[in-house]
Amino acid sequence: MGQNFLPCDRDQEFLLPPSPREWLPEDHLAWFVIEAVAALDLGAFYRDYRLDGHGRAAYDPGMMVALLLYAYAIGVRSSRAVERRLIEDVAFRVIAGGQRPDHATIARFRARHARALSALFGEVLALCAKAGLVDGGTVALDSTKMAANASGQANLSYEQIAAAMLAEAAAVDAREDELYGERRGDELPEGLRTTRERREWIERARRELEAERASRPTPRSRPQRLVEASGRLEAQQAIERQAAQAYAEARGERERELAAQGRRPCGRPRTRPLEVADKPAGRVNVTDPDSRPVKTPRGFIQGYSAQAAVTEDQIIVCADVTIGSPDQGLLEPLAAQLCAELEPVGQRPATVLADAGYWNAAQISALRARGIDALVKPDGQARRGPPVKKDPLAAELRARLATDEGRRLYGKRQQIIEPVFGHTKANRRIDRFLRRGLRACRSEWRLIAATHNLVKLWRSGFAPAAA
Repeated sequence: MGQNFLPCDRDQEFLLPPSPREWLPEDHLAWFVIEAVAALDLGAFYRDYRLDGHGRAAYDPGMMVALLLYAYAIGVRSSRAVERRLIEDVAFRVIAGGQRPDHATIARFRARHARALSALFGEVLALCAKAGLVDGGTVALDSTKMAANASGQANLSYEQIAAAMLAEAAAVDAREDELYGERRGDELPEGLRTTRERREWIERARRELEAERASRPTPRSRPQRLVEASGRLEAQQAIERQAAQAYAEARGERERELAAQGRRPCGRPRTRPLEVADKPAGRVNVTDPDSRPVKTPRGFIQGYSAQAAVTEDQIIVCADVTIGSPDQGLLEPLAAQLCAELEPVGQRPATVLADAGYWNAAQISALRARGIDALVKPDGQARRGPPVKKDPLAAELRARLATDEGRRLYGKRQQIIEPVFGHTKANRRIDRFLRRGLRACRSEWRLIAATHNLVKLWRSGFAPAAA
């Protein structure tokens, strides 16, 4: 009796089940992402496309959003890697419905809808709150250093940049001298350099055109063409006037509705306390001017500080990006942003745990006045303002941290937030930004945080209902 093996016939047809529903188990993350996207408000994506159906057909934004969310959830962020997965990976093929947008389409969609993708953080946070995963009672605040999509060797002083520009200009001059010699290089060709030569050329061209017109059928008269063009122009102007009037009426009606509700037409101001970036001190990175050398346990890297606030259930409730290494002075702005993120889901932080890098006595007192207990270690990196050892607030917190209850509460800080950073960098292999610039990196970090929460929601067993 011969050896017994299962057959392997690579020419066999229908290797996959005939229905995509049978390609993946029912509890697979891909199906959960599809269901979650169906429950999200994607109006900001759809509003960016024409309503009249004109132009080349675009990929459905719902499919593209689900594709990006799933890709980021499993740590695949390169648009080319996503394109390859659309061919090789069954889960990606299920999400895309067999379609294969190329890497340029994926990258352009991500850049075009950066603001809407950033807003998905709040949408996913609302789903987590609905599942009972968001408890803002105790929140840990910290930052991790993320490498920028730039080299530290691209940091140049203004003198070096000016020298490089002058060297490039000298090289261009040398090449042009070699090509053109004593000439400028933009002279007219032979036969068109004098007025007489140009007139003769224009006269020859005119005679040739007249002969060509004489050989063609007799066109409509100029008055007829003017009448037709005038009619088309009037019709177009009438359409534009009607559209402008309809827009003005709709806008006026919307403004009256908002005024009756006591709301401003432009809406509530955005909470962006960290929008203003500090100016580079003598050196700037020519690849990503917003990035800075930031200190990590393994030395300096060119990058950003990725800020996050995490609940005891390890749900990220606030995500932002700041420039430079120090966290000094960011406690109150980040707490304000944290409150803005939790307010729509009916939560409010009671205690904020932060390390010594966030120490700021004035900001801690301000948060206490707002009913938020900021527990910050007073010893460490604070170098501005009055000495920490002589600050009465520092003495109070030091005494509180010396108690059993204080040590137990403050000991939660690392247990809450460090696993989130470790999971993001080690398990999902997200340790650097792909995009460049502060706003682009902030959008990417919020998308990373949203997919972290989405995976936590999936593991909790919560099934979102489609909107």
